[in-house]
Amino acid sequence: MKTFTVEDANRTLPLVSRIVEDIVRKFVPWRDLLQEYELLKAGENLTDPDPRATVLEHEVQALAREIDGYLGELTELGVQCKDPGLGLVDFPGEVDGRRVYLCWRLGEPAVEYWHDLNAGYAGRQRVGTTAVSRES
Repeated sequence: MKTFTVEDANRTLPLVSRIVEDIVRKFVPWRDLLQEYELLKAGENLTDPDPRATVLEHEVQALAREIDGYLGELTELGVQCKDPGLGLVDFPGEVDGRRVYLCWRLGEPAVEYWHDLNAGYAGRQRVGTTAVSRES
């Protein structure tokens, strides 16, 4: 697994932010269409299926494929998307010899936070003076 320094993460941020913008832009319509599809299917009469369900299903699948493509781009960069609706991503890193995630959210100017592997967004801490270094 690739490990990032804060500097590495910030160097990749222009590309990562464009990919994340694409994910967020597609995720909300995908979620809304999926909900509409599920509601339509739940109320559908099996003997008289609603033709809109098929159209919605294809739209949901097409958006899902696009989102998966963007997620794959992040994975190739070594970055993990933690919340596609918020545009929250983690860069594997290291703080004081232990593995952590450097954390960034769409709209933030730079990677400035980290959290323990199991802490999540709520456990974010400012990078500050703590040394964040590349794993050997």
